[in-house]
Order: sequence, then C-alpha cells, then structure tokens
Amino acid sequence: MAKKKSESSVSTVPSPASSRAAGVAPSHTDLLRQMLLIRRFEERCAEAYALGKIGGFCHLYIGQEAVGVGAISALRADDYVISSYRDHGQALARGIPPRTIMAELFGRVDGCSKGKGGSMHLFDRNINFLGGHGIVGGHIPLATGVGFAIKYRGGDQVCLCFFGEAAVNNGAFHEALNMAALWKLPVIYLIENNRYGMGTALERASAINDIAERACSYDMPNEVVDGQDVLAVRDAVLRATQRARGEHTPTLLEVRTYRFMGHSMSDAASGTYRTKEELEEYMKRDPIIVLRTTMEKNGEWSDTAMTALDEELKAVAQDAWDFADASAEPAVEALTEDVYVW
Repeated sequence: MAKKKSESSVSTVPSPASSRAAGVAPSHTDLLRQMLLIRRFEERCAEAYALGKIGGFCHLYIGQEAVGVGAISALRADDYVISSYRDHGQALARGIPPRTIMAELFGRVDGCSKGKGGSMHLFDRNINFLGGHGIVGGHIPLATGVGFAIKYRGGDQVCLCFFGEAAVNNGAFHEALNMAALWKLPVIYLIENNRYGMGTALERASAINDIAERACSYDMPNEVVDGQDVLAVRDAVLRATQRARGEHTPTLLEVRTYRFMGHSMSDAASGTYRTKEELEEYMKRDPIIVLRTTMEKNGEWSDTAMTALDEELKAVAQDAWDFADASAEPAVEALTEDVYVW
C-alpha cells in the first residue's frame, strides 16, 4: 500500500504502453519480450562501444529492465515520460524503435535526435518521450513543469519521471517535489535506487537509507517497490497514476533495483567499489529470471519458447546495429540546424 507519513524489419516488438492505450493490459509474455529486448540491445551497445562505434558516455540498463518496462506499461500513450542519462531501456519500452535508438547511439542521421543527442539524449515528441538528460537531477524540475502544463490545460495525463538515488541530494529535487505537492500536480517521481551513485554507495551519501521517506516532507504519498519484479513495479505505478488522475496527487516511488554493469562503459567492471560476492548475490534476482520463473510455475512458458524468443530478439538487436551502421553521418551543415541562437 502507498503511504502518506505525517521498429525493426526483423520483428515488431509491441510496447506495453501501446497495449495499455488500446485498453489491454500487457501479458506476461509482452513484458518478458520487452525486458529481454532491452537486455540483448544493451549487450550489443556494449560491443559497439568497445569497437568505437558509440562515442561519448554510455550508461547501460542491464539489471534494471523491470523498472522501465513495468513502469511504462502502466501508462497511457498520451502520458509523458522524462528520464536521466540511463535511458536506452526506457526509450525501448516506450516504443522508440531499436533501429532509431541504435542509429542515435552511432551518431547517425536516422537517429531519434538526428545523431546529435547520443546515448544520454534520446527524445521522441511523437510518443511524449521527453529525454534523456545528462545533468544529474536537472530534469526533475522539468517533470514538475510538465505536470503544471497538464493541469493548466485541464488534461488528465500524468508525467513519469525517472532518476537515480544520487539525484535526491540535489536541491532541485526538493524544490520540484515541494511545488508538485503544493500545486497538486500529476507527476510520478520514480527513483531507480541501484545503490550506487557512480562509485559511491547510498549509505555514504544519504543521511537516510529509506529514500522514499523524503516525500514525508511534502505530505506526498510514497512507496518502496521491488525493482526486480516487473509486476510489482507495474502495480505500484498503476496506483500512482490513479492518484494522479483521480486525486491530482503526485507520488514518490523508491524502486530498489541493481545494475549488473558498471556506472558507465568507462566503469565496465566496477570492481573497485563493490565486491564480486555482492554482485553475484544481486544477480540471483535477475528481473528476466524472476518473471520467467513465475511464468513457468503458471504453465505459461517453456525452455523452447525462451530459446525461440531469445534468438528472435538477438536478430532484432543485430538488425538495429546493421541499420545504424548503414545510416549516414550528419552533414556539416547540420551544425547550424535545430538551434535557437547562432
């Protein structure tokens, strides 16, 4: 319970958000497909980065797939999503085609930001995916602004805002939540608590370890969620959307998850600040395995089906790579396009 204290040519992978827009809840198979697609896509991103095809920063979503898939599956197509720099998985879950995302990562003209944004700045206004933002916590006030715009226009959409646990120590976080609670804005603030802000453990950076309790300062409903269980994440976000639409109340969700890779590709091993034993322990609750186990117990899934799905989605990831590799680089003249001041 929530609480108030005080497009690929190989395969079409449907988005849970699209299913919800049609009034149909995604099946367990839909959710599993989305998570496995993200896993196989991110693995190819790691390879591409190592080969120099992806430049700049690159933060992978491996281990956190249940958060993005579960949360976004609870939204309608006209709701808004805004995220931080670890945005590949959320963009895929929202419905940006794998080809378009990979082309953006490769810096090519067929990317969702025309090759100018890269890994941390995925964007698609057609599906209300508002980024990808590289500054830690800098997008949280933007989410509050989107919530204000929804209320000002008299709409019933919600804005779902993803950010990491390290962002809650920024002043912008507190200002944004205070305004959202004061003005009754339809925003869901979702903390992806993967335990480490770069290489700093949560307990070394935060005076309290139960981050959801920070919502109490603003009399805002809050909830702690198992981030390795896609069904638990979906249920929590559904409750938050009902509050936002029906009660005009924002929510803070602390979704406890774990990244299996380093903070970024420059920290791929991450062996200097966490032990091998810790990583192995968390990997026992791989979100894909958690859902697959549930499905097998219910007689919904089999090893044969998993093998077939895995091969299909590996082909989707390869197709995205091939498409991106064949896409042209932006022309020099593109430097002066899509800018407000020159």
